[in-house]
Parts: sequence; structure tokens; C-alpha cells
Amino acid sequence: MKMRILVAVAMVALVVAFAYTASAPAAPNAANTNAVPAAAPQPHAAATPAAAPAAEPHPEIHEAINSLRHAREHLDHAAHDFGGHKVEAIGAIDNAIHQLEICLKYDR
Repeated sequence: MKMRILVAVAMVALVVAFAYTASAPAAPNAANTNAVPAAAPQPHAAATPAAAPAAEPHPEIHEAINSLRHAREHLDHAAHDFGGHKVEAIGAIDNAIHQLEICLKYDR
């Protein structure tokens, strides 16, 4: 009898959990919270459109470079050598930063 009650309670908990996750709205993507929506065409817009501020080209690449630099700084100041992988990891980070900077140069 106790086993049936325990199974019934577990089933109810699962049903409630799945019902909540299915009905809960999705959280907005943190990467897109600063995105500017595209402007709808204006039927009576002036002949000279207002100049919008230029968006930073490739913000994800710039963010990746900053994150890699932060990780490299962390590794440089770390007290241990991460099982002998610290030097190789720093070299890989330096190479990744170099490659991303080359990518940005070719975009201009």
C-alpha cells in the first residue's frame, strides 16, 4: 500500500514538473537582449533618412578575444600548472587570439 502511494506521489510530481516546463515562457537569450530590432518601413518617411549609429562589426569575435585575454591572464597568475597543461593552454590561447585578430583585419 505504501509503495502505491509513493509511486502515485512521484507520478503526480513528474506530471506537475512537465506541465510547468511546457507552459513556462522561455527566457530571452542573453546574447540578444541588446539587439536592435529592424525598423519597419515608414510609408511617409522623409527623403533623407536619419543616420543611425554604426553597429560594432562582429561583436561576438571581439567578445571572444576579450574572454581569451581574460583566461590567459588567469592562467598566467595561477598558482599551479593544471597537470602540466598550463604552458600549452597559454600557447593555444595566444594562437586563437592571433587568428581572430587576423580575421578582423580581413573584414575591413
